[in-house]
Amino acid sequence: MELLLWPTLKDAIHAYTGLSPVVFFTVLALAFAVYQVVSGWFASPFDDVRRHQRARSSAAEEEPPIHPPVQLGEITEEELKQYDGSDPQKPLLMAIKHQIYDVTQSRMFYGPGGPYALFAGKDASRALAKMSFEEKDLTSDISGLGPFEMDALTDWEYKFKSKYANVGTVKVTGSEAEAATVSEHPETGDHVTKTETTTDVVKNDEAPAESDVKE
Repeated sequence: MELLLWPTLKDAIHAYTGLSPVVFFTVLALAFAVYQVVSGWFASPFDDVRRHQRARSSAAEEEPPIHPPVQLGEITEEELKQYDGSDPQKPLLMAIKHQIYDVTQSRMFYGPGGPYALFAGKDASRALAKMSFEEKDLTSDISGLGPFEMDALTDWEYKFKSKYANVGTVKVTGSEAEAATVSEHPETGDHVTKTETTTDVVKNDEAPAESDVKE
């Protein structure tokens, strides 16, 4: 049947177009290509909008839902590392001056692949004060920082308090508590003894009034 159909098709093409089958199909392919190019010139601008909307919808479906912040209380730095965004089922956390903030809503910045992902799951006080991305500065130790760096850290702290929920504190060891308090009071030379409680240190680290924050 197929052997009989092809000769009949060739005869029909030649009879109606005067072209050989090879030339006919070549012209047909070229015409289709030209149609695709020309139709692209006159495509509706809303087509791009629809494509972008579909892409955003797909991305939104892939992202894990943002759950309400959960209070963790006091945890260690090692426990804080579990909230670096590697587990999408856990909130995304980072700390400033031992205060932990839920930054899940800014996953595009602090989550895996984000520009500030290295701060997630850590108390990055020193790095934020120095605007540093070096591994050695990813620490809560703010001893030895200058006044401009402390002002920068205060600005960061104010922004985080304004935007993100405070969900807990990082447990402070005796040596860290002493170093942090000395850095807060360099002019007095006062030192904190190891008998002071973590609560005292947190109070010393409280932010100044909003009117004192550098704009």
